[in-house]
Amino acid sequence: MTRKTKTALILATGAAFCLPATLSAQAAPANLLPEEKPQTEKAAEPEYDAPTTGTALTAPAPAETMATVQQIAPDTQNWTADQAMALADLIDGIAEEGLNPADYDAASLRVMAAGGDSDALNSEASKRFAWLVEDMRDGRTPMDARKQWFVMDPDADRYRTGDLMQRALADGDIAGVLASVAPEHPDYARLREELATVDPMSKRGKMIRANMDRWRWLPRDLGSQYLITNVPEYQLRLTVNDNIVRTYRTIVGKPGRTATPQLAESVEGVILNPTWTVPQSIVKGEGLGARVLNNPGWARSKGYTAKKGANGWVTVVQQPGPTNSLGKMKLDMPNRHAIFFHDTPSRGLFNSSKRALSHGCIRTERASELALTLAILQAGLTAEEGVAKLSSGKYTRVPFKKTMPAYITYFTMAQDINGKLSSFPDIYGRDAPVLASLDAPRVANRSRVTNEQIIVIEDDPRA
Repeated sequence: MTRKTKTALILATGAAFCLPATLSAQAAPANLLPEEKPQTEKAAEPEYDAPTTGTALTAPAPAETMATVQQIAPDTQNWTADQAMALADLIDGIAEEGLNPADYDAASLRVMAAGGDSDALNSEASKRFAWLVEDMRDGRTPMDARKQWFVMDPDADRYRTGDLMQRALADGDIAGVLASVAPEHPDYARLREELATVDPMSKRGKMIRANMDRWRWLPRDLGSQYLITNVPEYQLRLTVNDNIVRTYRTIVGKPGRTATPQLAESVEGVILNPTWTVPQSIVKGEGLGARVLNNPGWARSKGYTAKKGANGWVTVVQQPGPTNSLGKMKLDMPNRHAIFFHDTPSRGLFNSSKRALSHGCIRTERASELALTLAILQAGLTAEEGVAKLSSGKYTRVPFKKTMPAYITYFTMAQDINGKLSSFPDIYGRDAPVLASLDAPRVANRSRVTNEQIIVIEDDPRA
């Protein structure tokens, strides 16, 4: 049996992840893919892909051309005085979730409820319930305080406020319905536990609340298998059922124009032995095109090829090989920001503690391991097939059978890869606007999409 065959068999069984020496050996968990978690039925929930971009949703067709699929519950519903009192009690304790009870004015609701059932009580109780749902489901932070945030959270469509109110009033479990829209991720629960031990208005308490709110900006359910990277932590996680399967150090964008934005996108496949088409800012702006054309020996040593069009336009492509600036793999993750995860030949940089060094894209430690793991899990390749394709040195795109969500997040307080609640440096200065918004009055009728400029990254993956 050849060494390559032995390697493939070991990988396939999940006992260990051992690649040929040129790819480096890496330990693996006993089971790469835990069993799927039980799926609880969600009432009246349409189908959505987990990752979404910051593009506004498509407007519905005119009513006369659209068949009614389900009844949309009204924004104002009938509340009894006892139900309104229960809502007021819930508001009193909402600080446990990192929200401010003063935003919802339980005192005036109690005064109104003491007067008995009325149209005014229906309006005021419905309004306060809607505010609580919006803040728990979507986040309290207004969009202009979410710097470089380009995720369109679908939860407002998945869990409609009117439907939730109708359910809460029907079964009497107002607190349970509100809890049903809180983030599912265990990091949110961990922050909630920590908040109970501190003054919510202290410096630490406010930082916990800010990062709890960041979880609400994301979809409540991130999916059964996904990639998630926390930029200030410089770590990428491969996650199954919200449990970490593997972790990888990362190199992220430098502060400023090349700072890595926050995204939720879909990975469609992996590209093994990628090429790099050099941006014109480097080809022309740095004179690389002329150097490649005038010094073919140097160009070959770096893997560059160049073509000059009739109009004088020079195109430079770096071919697969040991000098390729993208290393041995990149994830195929089309998006408007031109951000993706990739390898690097300069792997020594992963030993630095501060790794905000790139032009925006995310360089990934042990990228060959990540690529082959995803090719096996998401594309159905055998370990032997994956190793053969990677070892060939030829450009190969391996499409996934099903797209995989990838979340690029920014948490300055979260559980680290060892499960310890930790603080991370605010490398891009994104905390201040979130903290300021927590101290300011609640903003009503908040936008779901950002108006920030998309900065298309002309990535320079060279170290």
